Amino acid sequence: MLDPNKIKRKIPVNDFITLIRKYSPENIEDSGHAFKRLSQRQRELFTIEEVRNILLKDRPFLVGIQENDNHAVFYKHQGKNLRIIIKLKSQKVKTPRIFLKN
Repeated sequence: MLDPNKIKRKIPVNDFITLIRKYSPENIEDSGHAFKRLSQRQRELFTIEEVRNILLKDRPFLVGIQENDNHAVFYKHQGKNLRIIIKLKSQKVKTPRIFLKN
């Protein structure tokens, strides 16, 4: 059985940065599920504005395309690993999931 969240292909970080910076901050949206796996404290710290800043200004250490064609983008953020799952559309970026791990 295929795992839809498994990375099927890595993409160069610079290619991702070029791609994501074509979107304006207003076009990066929460899908409604992005923050569900975070604790209450983490939800207070991570807002959609913070996610926008990370995506548009920070440099990820790994980017991959998952089996479900979403991008998995990995950052070092505040001493932890941050995984942001995004779905790129022609006009918008949706953030279906965010994971923060020690």
